[in-house]
Amino acid sequence: MNTDNVSIKSKTKAIVLLSGGLDSTLAAHLVEKQGLELTALNFTSPFCMCNKKGGCSQGVSSVAMKLGINLVKIDNTKEMLECVRKPKFGYGSNMNPCIDCRIVMLKKARSYMRGIGASFIITGEVLEQRPMSQRRPILALIEKEAGLEGLILRPLSARVLDETIPEKQGLVNRNELLNISGRGRKEQIELAKKFSVNDYPCPAGGCLLTDPNFSRRLKDLMRYTPDFALNDCLLLKLGRHMRIKPESKLIIGRNEAENSSLMNLSLDSDLIFMPQESIAGPTALGRGNFSAEDLRLAASLVAFYCDRDENQEIGIILKNKATGEDVEFKIKPADQGLLDKLIL
Repeated sequence: MNTDNVSIKSKTKAIVLLSGGLDSTLAAHLVEKQGLELTALNFTSPFCMCNKKGGCSQGVSSVAMKLGINLVKIDNTKEMLECVRKPKFGYGSNMNPCIDCRIVMLKKARSYMRGIGASFIITGEVLEQRPMSQRRPILALIEKEAGLEGLILRPLSARVLDETIPEKQGLVNRNELLNISGRGRKEQIELAKKFSVNDYPCPAGGCLLTDPNFSRRLKDLMRYTPDFALNDCLLLKLGRHMRIKPESKLIIGRNEAENSSLMNLSLDSDLIFMPQESIAGPTALGRGNFSAEDLRLAASLVAFYCDRDENQEIGIILKNKATGEDVEFKIKPADQGLLDKLIL
């Protein structure tokens, strides 16, 4: 048969936002068999709280590979820091600017969509699952702000939402989409079994900005260091944080891995505290301006967490990275009451 003059219809291109969590994974599986040419976008953030080995980054790569779709990772750090500093639509119950965050991601996705000639965007959102960003009027607001009205398909909740443009145009079959709503996850877990999705990093997603303890540290950082940088945010994930004075803070590692991470994240202007070699204890990072009194206080706080006899004086080494000088303090550990007062 001569096919020289036969027109071969090209597949419709679509973007799927893939976080590595269960919902976006299921959304991708649902639409994958509808004859679309999918490209997955994964936005990286310093606030991911996935603690599985390899994290969401590894999970999203596995999902894309299994589905045979192209994966593009986009660094969203700069925009996320700005969202946290000044969210147009405010915070959730903690320091989570969910609406602003979603708008930023979708604007970037829209730009990428247009660049490759895709027709619409697919997300794993579920109606009413998240109280701040997934209520019906807020979904509409986000679409409008992102310039994507009618162009966001949410396969898990499609049949309880208004029909989208790709559905109206017959680019996807609405009858093959779902009608999930609410905060329960029973239907998603069952669907995961159907698609043999057995290893997902974050079953319900995860963002440190929704965590009360992390948010408390972030509020403190924003109060005393309003021009904070990414390095400051990464430190918020580590150790025990103690506000010595408005201009100085101490971060004490809780284990060997955190001790190493504190050293790796330390700046030339930071101070490093650690016990003398004969004593087992943590590494601590001091950031800010420390008076002589503050230095002794910080050393006593580090001494509290060292292996010691009660009321034993501990040798704490102060390493000044800026000058290269080491100073040793012989000091008694701080008491529990002082720690309780200073810890964030």
